[in-house]
Amino acid sequence: QVRLVESGGGLVQAGASLRLSCAASGRTFSSYAMGWFRQAPGKERERVATINWSGGRTYYADSVKGRFTISRDNAKNTVYLQMNSLTPEDTAVYYCAAGYTSTWSPGPYDWGQGTQVTVSS
Repeated sequence: QVRLVESGGGLVQAGASLRLSCAASGRTFSSYAMGWFRQAPGKERERVATINWSGGRTYYADSVKGRFTISRDNAKNTVYLQMNSLTPEDTAVYYCAAGYTSTWSPGPYDWGQGTQVTVSS
């Protein structure tokens, strides 16, 4: 099992940027894919972005494509989510997830505790 700790959330105005970080421990970080999910009040958790073990393959939800960038630093056991041009619709709790394979798969995952992102208009 992987222990995941997210950081970087906060309250920002529309149009601002934030960078989320997720530090992992417990398994060899470079051996598994990572992802970011979010859950807004009253909505289901949705997949935002994923990245394979090397960082060479990424996925983005249509709602964030062109604004968010997922990256990873295997030397630091950390995955990042750079979020630009934030809108109130991006307000949610953001969760980091670790897969068990080198490329993203349907699951299972290990989850972080989440970090709140609030975007005011």
